[in-house]
Amino acid sequence: MTGLSKIGGKDLYEGVMWMNYTVKTYEEAVKVVEEVGLLPLAHLIPDFPSLNSITLEDAWHSGTEFDPWNWRTKFSADGVAGYGKFMKKKSILISRQLLPYVKKVLGYNDSVEERYNNGNVSKEALHLFRIINLEEGIDTRALRTKAEMREKGKKKIFENALVELQGTMDIVISGIQEKRDENGEKNGWSSTSFETYDSWAKRNGIESISLDKDEARNYLLTHFKNICTNETSVKKLKKILE
Repeated sequence: MTGLSKIGGKDLYEGVMWMNYTVKTYEEAVKVVEEVGLLPLAHLIPDFPSLNSITLEDAWHSGTEFDPWNWRTKFSADGVAGYGKFMKKKSILISRQLLPYVKKVLGYNDSVEERYNNGNVSKEALHLFRIINLEEGIDTRALRTKAEMREKGKKKIFENALVELQGTMDIVISGIQEKRDENGEKNGWSSTSFETYDSWAKRNGIESISLDKDEARNYLLTHFKNICTNETSVKKLKKILE
């Protein structure tokens, strides 16, 4: 635990005050992620903060610097937190401190190739992983094109394969790429970009840990017991980390 810190001039201690605190800036949100360690974008865990629960509703999709929707990929682009659909197919932010521990619990020692050969990874997920591994930071549009999954009927297969790879933390969302026309002007919606976990972690100076899965899980549960205000939250987190 980081102990006593401040957000917006208010004390943030042992994860208690953030339950009732409204975050207004990206910098304040960074401090919450660092303190709590794990921050879902939307509600996932009882009596536990999420990005939408600690921010102003009318700030979302406002297109301003105070828009939490824009922050979600900035965390990852800045190397502040790992970002992806890591748990229950839900988007999660995980602090640099806790990320190696969560990776140890949710991930595998065997490579994607080895797990595919053992029947534990879909062929679509393997196909996407190979492309991402060769082109770190590739955006969704380019990935679908290279994977030959542009057809409408393959959209769900493509999305499921990405979720599969994120759920085992083989890949992370590394940022966004803006769509631009031939003159360099922004043209259309931005596109999420993906990177292998190993590449993103190395690039941001996050080292692996030598603990085994049970030791890493116990470390995480101890952390959350220190910051959670009730037993229900801990039980839910324990189930997610099983």
